[in-house]
Amino acid sequence: MTTHITVLILFHICFRFNAFKRTNTILHHLRMSKHTDAAEDVLLEKKGCAGVITLNRPKFLNALTLNMIRQIYSQLKKWEQDPETFLIIIKGAGGKAFCAGGDIRVISEAEKAKQNIAPVFFREEYMLNNAVGSCQKPYVALIHGITMGGGVGLSVHGQFRVATEKCLFAMPETAIGLFPDVGGGYFLPRLQGKLGYFLALTGFRLKGRDVYRAGIATHFVDSEKLAMLEEDLLALKSPSKENIASVLENYHTESKIDRDKSFMLEEHMDKINSCFSANTVEEIIENLKQDGSSFALEQLKVINKMSPTSLKITLRQLMEGSSKTLQEVLTMEYRLSQACMRGHDFHEGVRAGKWQMGTYHFGEMGFVSICC
Repeated sequence: MTTHITVLILFHICFRFNAFKRTNTILHHLRMSKHTDAAEDVLLEKKGCAGVITLNRPKFLNALTLNMIRQIYSQLKKWEQDPETFLIIIKGAGGKAFCAGGDIRVISEAEKAKQNIAPVFFREEYMLNNAVGSCQKPYVALIHGITMGGGVGLSVHGQFRVATEKCLFAMPETAIGLFPDVGGGYFLPRLQGKLGYFLALTGFRLKGRDVYRAGIATHFVDSEKLAMLEEDLLALKSPSKENIASVLENYHTESKIDRDKSFMLEEHMDKINSCFSANTVEEIIENLKQDGSSFALEQLKVINKMSPTSLKITLRQLMEGSSKTLQEVLTMEYRLSQACMRGHDFHEGVRAGKWQMGTYHFGEMGFVSICC
């Protein structure tokens, strides 16, 4: 009897401790969003002719917080109106990541604790994505290292995207009950053939020069030359868009790494175009089964691990987004994101750690960066 009571007491203490820890995690995130203590998480500097944005959370793969989103948006708008700012450069600190996404664990925990931060986070993140896409100044994203989820939204809609051999791109949201947001419904269906549909549904990773060959990056530069490229851009005097493009093209032309390798998916593009040219997920699955090749069966295995709801949402999202403007897509995606927050799959995907199938698992008081 005494042992039974002791177990109950210990269980009660553990439950209270976990609840306390979860509440503290949420409150920490909210404080990070409201106060200036986290100002160093993003560096906003005027250097030469450029405004330079540095995502400065290398320990956490430069994961996006609401505070960072707000600072970047505000400064981007100021630089856009500044006649002395001729271009904007965005990069990640630390060498491992440009940006691995947003802190979905915190969003999920906050929702369950009735701390409704999701509408604010997604709305302001998508506003920033649209600001990048409509920016009136040349926008250069140096996508060196992990670039997923929210990191894709900060880069892919800009005018210039420079990948290195260390770049690792993916949109793995279907693994956690979400969908490839941050404008994924706009840029993915516009990639060659059905490549975007394949990337969206499977969360397939592209690396290095393949990010350029897929059409996600506009240029490829060897990582050892990246600092020199930035210096040359900053040294330009009142540059035009053409001047900036010329510098990028010179570095791209001189890059040597994997120059002679073909696109890693080249041999599979016919299968991708054939199997993913369908109006329903069920048809895509049937196409993969009928194909029967090792590549097709591998993709079938991957898709079968994904959230069925996410797969259906994602396919429809890309089909609808193929004929919409970026702003229209982001409006659609905001509504979809809020529907996902009210659903079961997203919170279960986060709880079960299914994001690890798509990207890297890491923690800051339990934060996980991906996808938002």
